[in-house]
Amino acid sequence: MSVELQERPESKAETEEQLTDGFHLLIDALKLNGLNTIYGVPGIPITDFGRLAQASGMRVLSFRHEQHAGNAAAIAGYLTKMPGLCLTVSAPGFLNGLTALANATTNCFPMILLSGSSEREIVDLQQGDYEEMDQLAIAKPLCKAAFRVLHAEDIGIAVARAIRAAVSGRPGGVYLDLPAKLFGQVMNADAGAKSLVKVIDPAPEQLPSQASVKRALDVIKSAKKPLIILGKGAAYAQADDVVKSFVEKSGIPFLPMSMAKGLLPDMHQQNAGAARSLVLKESDVVIMVGARLNWLLSHGKGKSWGEPGSKRFVQIDIEPREMDSNVEIAAPLVGDIGSCLGELLTAMGDQFPAAPDGWISAVNTKREANTAKMNQRLGSDTTPMDFHTALGALREIMQQRPDAMLVNEGANTLDFARSIINMSKPRKRLDVGTWGIMGIGMGAAVAAAVETGHPVLAVEGDSAFGFSGMEVETICRYNLPVCIVVFNNNGIYRGTDENNNGDGDVAPTVFVKNSRYDKMMEAFGGVGVYATTRDELTTAVNEAMDTGKPTLINAVIDENAGTESGRIGNLNPQSVVKK
Repeated sequence: MSVELQERPESKAETEEQLTDGFHLLIDALKLNGLNTIYGVPGIPITDFGRLAQASGMRVLSFRHEQHAGNAAAIAGYLTKMPGLCLTVSAPGFLNGLTALANATTNCFPMILLSGSSEREIVDLQQGDYEEMDQLAIAKPLCKAAFRVLHAEDIGIAVARAIRAAVSGRPGGVYLDLPAKLFGQVMNADAGAKSLVKVIDPAPEQLPSQASVKRALDVIKSAKKPLIILGKGAAYAQADDVVKSFVEKSGIPFLPMSMAKGLLPDMHQQNAGAARSLVLKESDVVIMVGARLNWLLSHGKGKSWGEPGSKRFVQIDIEPREMDSNVEIAAPLVGDIGSCLGELLTAMGDQFPAAPDGWISAVNTKREANTAKMNQRLGSDTTPMDFHTALGALREIMQQRPDAMLVNEGANTLDFARSIINMSKPRKRLDVGTWGIMGIGMGAAVAAAVETGHPVLAVEGDSAFGFSGMEVETICRYNLPVCIVVFNNNGIYRGTDENNNGDGDVAPTVFVKNSRYDKMMEAFGGVGVYATTRDELTTAVNEAMDTGKPTLINAVIDENAGTESGRIGNLNPQSVVKK
């Protein structure tokens, strides 16, 4: 793009120089690299940038809060393997977006936070500029890379560096600091076009060494009770066919982490999810594929993993520093997942020994017993509904709609849904990720609808929904095919806690009884439904998914149904001192 330099009164030049500015250079740099969607909140100094980006053909989705725009950008990055873009104003807006940027980095989602900022000469001397803040310094510890752009001719290279940093190696968040004066800087249009950079091969394949492949295969062959754990890194890699071939050729039981569900269908005969406790405790060789031994897996040690030293680990990760982070890794395979598994498959040949029959039989027996118990509970039709009643209904709906996207957050709502709602295709389940952060729901739902075009079912605890609930207006404004189900049990964990000090306040975990979240959706032109039974819930969700209309279903759950902190109550210390 270019702007024309108007003829100055003192000039008699018959030709006009073609100019461009920081606004247009940034737009052109993003579009050149296929980044055509921006999630953000307008305001000083980036309002005109959003307008011009939209006019140029980019899709600009405006949210009600920057954190949710950032969560949308992060999920866009996860789904597309290209950085999602979040655009914010300076200082407070930047800080709001920073939470999402840090969460994206922790979860290895590629994302770029673009924030307007105050001028350097004022910030550095602390002279009291509007929303003055050294944003670059604050962002650096919380993301993969952070850059400040001071000159229009550097915009192209800055965008290129941000893209490469976001997607190469282990993906993550990148911050671009854009002072207000940058947007208005003017330069020759031809020179500006030449300054732009199209990034070539930003995330190249990384092959493991042959020695590491042989070492890993020797460890796997020695196993009597092998287990494969699939993490969301395996889903992000989009090497679905290779993952499937490796699992099935090896014959080894696999345990999918929550966002890896669907890489192979949850109903697959090798899925050991319903025998999780058994396989974690009894396995002797564990193959980690795009999964980390963090708190979600008890750091690879403790009671859930059996006797200390009873296991050897094979770990596939693109980040070498991840190896030995919690326990000794007997066979590290450093490289991208597609390349590592491809090399393993080649080395396995046609005569790879099958997993021992006794181990497979033990896993199958445990899985079938636990599945039968679960199915018994899911068939209940209690009123008011409990978590199993409601999630049993949603499970059946998702089985009939394998292309639909599932967003899930909460405490009990998240924990139960993980094990109850089956997925049959990869990258269809989006949840709170590594930090277990509340408030990702509406941002993730918007991104899922925008990036895939498929209907979205967002299953929310009433507490989790409160963090981002105002974004239902965003969903209605863009008429997105999102059906939100709020599990309403009147509080955090449950609505039955009491305050015994007599001051009239409710307990800290209790909300307004019988809140009507469905009326909130109706206020913005969407469809609101109040559901108290399994049949009402099923009917309402199916209608919403069929029509694609923005819908919120207030699903009334027995307020006694929840448990403290879901299934991680051990992380919530409780006082034993009585006063």
